[in-house]
Amino acid sequence: MLPLALVRCRSTRNRLVPQYLDTSSSAWLEIADQVLELFRQHVGRSRGELEAELDELIGNHPGQIVFRGLAKLLEDRCDFEVPAELPPEQVREKVFSAAATQRTNGRFDRSEILAEVSRELGMDPDRVEQSLFADLKSEQRLVRLQDLTAVQLLERYNLALAQAILLRATHIDVEVRGGSAQQWRRLLHAVKFRRLMCEVESPGQGLIKLRLDGPLSLFHNTTKYGLQLALFLPHLLHCRDFDLRAGIRWGPKRSEKVFVLTAADGLKSHLPDTTRYIPPELDMFVELFRKRATAWEISEFTDLIPLGTSWWAPDFRLVHRASGQTVYLEILGYWRRSSAERHLQVLRTHLRIPYLVAVSDQLRLDDEENLPEGTIRFRSMPQPEDVLRAADALLPNQSLF
Repeated sequence: MLPLALVRCRSTRNRLVPQYLDTSSSAWLEIADQVLELFRQHVGRSRGELEAELDELIGNHPGQIVFRGLAKLLEDRCDFEVPAELPPEQVREKVFSAAATQRTNGRFDRSEILAEVSRELGMDPDRVEQSLFADLKSEQRLVRLQDLTAVQLLERYNLALAQAILLRATHIDVEVRGGSAQQWRRLLHAVKFRRLMCEVESPGQGLIKLRLDGPLSLFHNTTKYGLQLALFLPHLLHCRDFDLRAGIRWGPKRSEKVFVLTAADGLKSHLPDTTRYIPPELDMFVELFRKRATAWEISEFTDLIPLGTSWWAPDFRLVHRASGQTVYLEILGYWRRSSAERHLQVLRTHLRIPYLVAVSDQLRLDDEENLPEGTIRFRSMPQPEDVLRAADALLPNQSLF
């Protein structure tokens, strides 16, 4: 992800225009190749050496902000480790303690101190010295780079520009046209499992509209939520025809700006179009449910169900093994309270099939009369026993048990 200081963007009236790179430009490709080669050559060397040679490479180049942006993206693809046999803080404690003891006796011999500690730790004195401050950021060793091509690096840079802008969004409106039901389903599941607050509408055939809250519309968790929103963007790029329009608070004064992104901008997704979007806590819920609710079969639900002028994407399908009864389950976690209330009202109005909704306590939905029958409450994740009880209650003939 690009920090704000490395975002190349100009403002025309109230609109923000990112300065994307031409991925076919020989000049930009040469710069990308230079930065890539620098990182490749520094595998096994210190971060300090890498940064020093990067500064030398950039020099006074007029495109230095691009150099540093590309380097930041590559740094995010690197693994660094502390090159020390023992934790540096443990080595420092022993060296400083030995030095303090010598000073109380009115003397100080650096070589003698290192030799004493090396005997105690069973290490060579040179390694003791190297380990003293090995946990400094500049001393970390680059041990692994997730390599890519120059073109791919430029494509990631353009995507990162758009993502950095969306981190300052108050709201985002998306229209997707002409997509297949399968593509819409994947997009809605990406929204859901990125825990994004979203309202969905389908005002016409072949058109779906999404209204997402931006990070700056929240009072807390803006960093975590903004990251999830940025990670959603590559999924949207798989759609062939879309328009994104976002309200942005930009600059020190947080002036109101508009950011527009369309399929015509040519941004490329680096993610496959078949990713499953299941957070760890829901994987755990499914595993526990299968162990404890042996009379029911649970599976991820990947279809869309018509819901008035919109669509519903429940999370799971529960099938009672003996009767074949199907119950759909949706889990509402990180939603805005008003959006959740409207969503539940739509479910009550339009759904005529057995369904359950698990609602997080964080939503503070206290009006029991306006909640669907059999609503399940949870803190961190739904409890399988609660879901099982509610599902059993929906069976038309409970004597089956």
